[in-house]
Amino acid sequence: MVEFSLPQIGLELGGGALIGAVIGFAAKKLAKLIAIIIGLELALFKFLETRGILSVNWDAIGGAAGNATAAAGDGGSQVNGYLMSLLATLPLGAGFTGGFLLAFKKA
Repeated sequence: MVEFSLPQIGLELGGGALIGAVIGFAAKKLAKLIAIIIGLELALFKFLETRGILSVNWDAIGGAAGNATAAAGDGGSQVNGYLMSLLATLPLGAGFTGGFLLAFKKA
């Protein structure tokens, strides 16, 4: 049986929120950097294609992006049914999720 105490739950919520906020802030900044790099790369491809230096198969690029998003969506389909382990990690997970979302939105 899992036992909870109020200070333990508060510590886990606060710690999870702090860790989630740091990771959320970093994830937002990293996502922006990756988007800029990919945008510049695609703009360079288009420029080189208009100059006749490079021939780009845009259908293959679109298909690869679709395959990557489909694979990412299938990754979370396995759910484990251990209720006790879920209850034991609920305060930390709830704090982490709240902190992550807040920092990701504000960054």
